Amino acid sequence: MSTLDGTVAAPNSTPAPVLPLATRQDGTYPRPQMLREQWADLDGTWSFRNDGDDTAWRAGFPDARDIVVPFPPESVASGIDEPGFHPVVWYSRTITRSDLESAGYGTSSPRLLLHFGAVDYRASVWIDGAFIGSHEGGHTPFGFDVTEVLTGNADATHTLVVRAEDDPHDLTQPRGKQDWHEDPHAIWYRRTTGIWQTVWLEAVPTASIESLRWTNVDHETVRLTVRIAGVRTGGDRVRVEAWWDERDEHLATIEATLADTADEFDVVVPIARQSNGQAEDELHWTPETPRLVDARVTLLDRAGTTVDTVASYFGLRTVGVDGGVFVLNGRSYDVRSVLNQGYWPDSHIAAPSRAALRREVELIKELGFNAARNHQKIEDPRFLFWADRLGLLVWGEAPGAYAFSPRAVQRLMREWMDAVERDASHPSIVTWVPANESWGVQHITTDPAQQAYARSLADVTRALDPTRPVISNDGWEHTNSDIITIHDYDGNGESLARRYADDTARTELFHGMGPADRRVLVGGAEDHGQPVMLTEFGGVNYQPGAQREDGWGYTSASDGDDWIVRITALYDAIRASSFLAGSCYTQLTDTMQETNGLLNADRTPKVPIEQIRRAVTGR
Repeated sequence: MSTLDGTVAAPNSTPAPVLPLATRQDGTYPRPQMLREQWADLDGTWSFRNDGDDTAWRAGFPDARDIVVPFPPESVASGIDEPGFHPVVWYSRTITRSDLESAGYGTSSPRLLLHFGAVDYRASVWIDGAFIGSHEGGHTPFGFDVTEVLTGNADATHTLVVRAEDDPHDLTQPRGKQDWHEDPHAIWYRRTTGIWQTVWLEAVPTASIESLRWTNVDHETVRLTVRIAGVRTGGDRVRVEAWWDERDEHLATIEATLADTADEFDVVVPIARQSNGQAEDELHWTPETPRLVDARVTLLDRAGTTVDTVASYFGLRTVGVDGGVFVLNGRSYDVRSVLNQGYWPDSHIAAPSRAALRREVELIKELGFNAARNHQKIEDPRFLFWADRLGLLVWGEAPGAYAFSPRAVQRLMREWMDAVERDASHPSIVTWVPANESWGVQHITTDPAQQAYARSLADVTRALDPTRPVISNDGWEHTNSDIITIHDYDGNGESLARRYADDTARTELFHGMGPADRRVLVGGAEDHGQPVMLTEFGGVNYQPGAQREDGWGYTSASDGDDWIVRITALYDAIRASSFLAGSCYTQLTDTMQETNGLLNADRTPKVPIEQIRRAVTGR
């Protein structure tokens, strides 16, 4: 990595944006913090085979059926609707000249990149029978430079084939809430196999901007890490421009020459207006004031000609912990979160539409929450865009594996590192959670190897991103957490109030057995005065209308009035605590057999939304 020595241009020196403002996009672009003007959406109807025949696709997909990508074959929305086991599936789609033109292919953009948002779990890709590459990891993006195979005859149609392998019984795979039984049970749901996020094509110049990462250094400075791909001619320059669209105010321009020997560079971007401490809050990002800064990043050649340009955005905000409280922009902040499974009845972990991702964020805020714990799922980046734009704190969480072995360690560590890299620029992400409830480290209380693994997951996360708190094992049996989190499904408000009343209660909690008969701290971990949050509680079952015989919650209400009374009592207990720094209610929506959501599975509220909001906020 190389550091740039840049110069700051005068605030009035930036012309109007050429690209559409990144903060005003409609949530369609699959990579919301690095937009180009043109791209080709390859979602839609593909051919599909559900078998392990590794030769049948060469015969032109005999007996193939239609599937709607990006919906998994287990789901109704896919058109397949087969919820059983799918160890191997095949997809096929033609790529046409029209697709290449939509992607922006031409003399100024001669390279073609094929992107996959997520394919669960292991993917292999061919075009016209030529093997392009493979990827392992069901929740993280990947892509390939497919220029050579697609442009030999640009007017021809090309056949794109994807093989997805997802062994339902391999417990070393990071899988989150996907059940290893054929039918969902307890807290686990139906599986997702194959493509479940957008597939897309874009054209880029011979040398191009490959990735961006924004890092908040302090209240008035951000650092941009720029990665360049392709063939460079030497003497290349990068220009970073930032402005606040809300006030049509230019904030900064930095331009500097890139070292010829490196492909990754750090650019420090000072925001001069923030040096006036009396006015710095005007631009700070918070859930109440989700102000975003638009940016344009341009790659120029030695002569100053534009080679590539992308639109982006960032948020100016800092997060941390201090004296037992969670801190946002240097001030204590009460976290009011909800557990979000990110699961829909007809499309499973794939959102039924792009608009549904925006609506999810809106509903969470309408219910009175300022945060969401995206549970056991690395969510579609477009959800994070809406969290950034509309104002919602997000817990970034790894989908857990269920086994402990060298393979399980390697797989989760690799996928988690990719997830942190993908999402680190989003101001909405304020906490990282690499493990939950000792999944994959079931014997962490007594096994030094599992304790070392939990510590290393947390430490690697801090090494990749030292700007956010890390929770080593959400719920219990913490090794080295910046926030101590507890899961407690006691349905009695009075007993919950006693357990979290004051410092004496805190001491008892940390030195004895906690809820679920689990130690709070293990492996030599100590209470250093970290913030304590109740990050799973509630889960009260209530089913208005038709009843599911298999529906359940941790406790049950007799009707809507009783349900609200119970939830209010639990929140009153939390509000009465002298040391809880935040909470997370289980859960946002009913999800399959779990009927303990605040909303029905179709996202309609179980009682008037104002009643739920009053219970959550106390006002």
